[in-house]
Amino acid sequence: MRLGLIGNPLGHSYSAIIHKRFGGDYFLRELEREELADFLTRGEWDGLNVTIPYKRDVIPFCAELGSAARAIGSVNTLVRRSDGSIFGDNTDYTGFLALSRRAGADFAGKKVLILGSGGTSLTARAVAHDEGAREILVASRTPSGEGMIGYGDIDRHLDADILINTTPVGMFPNEDAVPVEPERFHRLECVLDVIYNPLRTELVRRARAAGIPACGGLYMLVSQAEAARKIFGAESRASCEEVYSGLLRGRENVALIGMPGCGKSTVGRLVAAALGRELVDTDELVEKAAGMTVPEIFAAEGEAGFRRRERAAIAEASALRGAVIATGGGAPTFEQNRAALRRSARVYYVERDVALLSTDGRPLSTSRERLHEMLAERTPSYLGCSDVSVKNDRRPEDTAAEIVRDFNENSCN
Repeated sequence: MRLGLIGNPLGHSYSAIIHKRFGGDYFLRELEREELADFLTRGEWDGLNVTIPYKRDVIPFCAELGSAARAIGSVNTLVRRSDGSIFGDNTDYTGFLALSRRAGADFAGKKVLILGSGGTSLTARAVAHDEGAREILVASRTPSGEGMIGYGDIDRHLDADILINTTPVGMFPNEDAVPVEPERFHRLECVLDVIYNPLRTELVRRARAAGIPACGGLYMLVSQAEAARKIFGAESRASCEEVYSGLLRGRENVALIGMPGCGKSTVGRLVAAALGRELVDTDELVEKAAGMTVPEIFAAEGEAGFRRRERAAIAEASALRGAVIATGGGAPTFEQNRAALRRSARVYYVERDVALLSTDGRPLSTSRERLHEMLAERTPSYLGCSDVSVKNDRRPEDTAAEIVRDFNENSCN
């Protein structure tokens, strides 16, 4: 079958990877608006997924709509039938419902605030309504109609129980952006963000840091793809859970943090080899960009100059997918670096007894006494940034094996 995705832009899409994991070829086709009609009527395809900005534009080309598409007023799945006519449906509903249930969102009797008013917002509204939400509000730049509010009115609704982001705010490459501050809501039980790149948006990261259950959109993407394949009549050689877990493990980074000289680079090389991944050492990125060693940067630019370069290196490394990242010892003491690492990686704090720390070529490791002081200062940052702590007072091969085992068992969104 000739299956694919249409929309614009598609550079961020994981759809081809997902459908190939389910089994079979799948193409991506970016279309300008003036190309849409010709491709739908004369293009070579049997089944299509539809994404931004054409989920409503394709409706006039459909001879028949499924019940979900009719209810939502948006189409993300097209099938060309044997007589040449087009059937349209919406599997985003199935995907979003699966995401919300996986996240533990209970809509019954709850106040729901949805950010954005596009096609995916319609899906979120439909699910929240069908699951028994007491009140559903939609924040839009141009509010009109019942239940619609402007972004300036959100402060009046900080008592929302469930927050859903359907806007592109926080999507790669603008990963520092956040549509609202989840910490300001005083009754939030769950945050759902349909964005899946990065794996954890700043909204999701900050919600989790505040103790609020939160999930990104990758599971929704995989679940709706599985549902679309059923509509296409295409065989799936793997389950939704298998595709999701495999995709997540393949895209999530492994990040190692800890004191200077604790063995992050050594352990990182072993982890990278075991997982078949690239090792990215942020100190090496800094040195390459500066054309100087770390001690030379400290001598020429001071610690402030080094930290500025380090922030850029952390951002560059965190933008990768499926890498092993070894960071400098002081990197996690800065919130911007912690945020960047947490958005894309499972983070491991590599602990090592101060007496065993290497001090060669490390400008701030001036004495064992200073290392003890540094450890006390940095431990809260290390613990706050990491998912798991591992001891490296042993063979690095054993430490690496523990990290690999944990990552394969517990990597999650």
